[in-house]
Amino acid sequence: MSRPGHVPPPFERLVEAHGAAVLRVCRALVGVQDADDVWQETFLAALRAYPSTAVLNGEAWLVTIARNKALDHHRKAGRLPIPASSQGAADGALPRGLPRGLPRGLPARTPGGTASGGADGVAHSVEAGEDAARVWAAIGALPKKQREAVVYHHLAGLRHAEVAGLLGNSEAAARRASADGMKALREILQGTGMSDTPEGRGQ
Repeated sequence: MSRPGHVPPPFERLVEAHGAAVLRVCRALVGVQDADDVWQETFLAALRAYPSTAVLNGEAWLVTIARNKALDHHRKAGRLPIPASSQGAADGALPRGLPRGLPRGLPARTPGGTASGGADGVAHSVEAGEDAARVWAAIGALPKKQREAVVYHHLAGLRHAEVAGLLGNSEAAARRASADGMKALREILQGTGMSDTPEGRGQ
């Protein structure tokens, strides 16, 4: 329940601030082809729960919902997540044809910084035209723990403590998985001709 006397911001503000980052998470967890559907399911579920739910960190809350929706998607489909590198992976725009109840006219990208969606070097790379397909494919090739740590920290902008909560391990383990994932990602991308792979971020 929300705190007495606390007036949460309009739901549209959450979508504007975190929609692009959540879409990147969906693409990494379910692939480009199914990401829009999972993104819409995520925000519809969030809209139903808001504002009666006390949301201390909107970004972490939305990413948690997205992760659960992605798991539901894979259970229904009976397949493992394989992040796609097909056409559309480089498109930073949010899904078209938003379901009733979600605001329209959302920005294609959020401003940089952790609070607005973790727009560090990895996030920029997956939105950088022809390089995006290789980055998505490389992320999909990572071991599960490393892939999720990279996705939640570098694509969604969550702190390592928040990543640990999603992965069910310690902050130190989440930090190590993120660092190992970035190292492996650099090695994979160097093998594809991308030698300027972005470095990870602290926190």
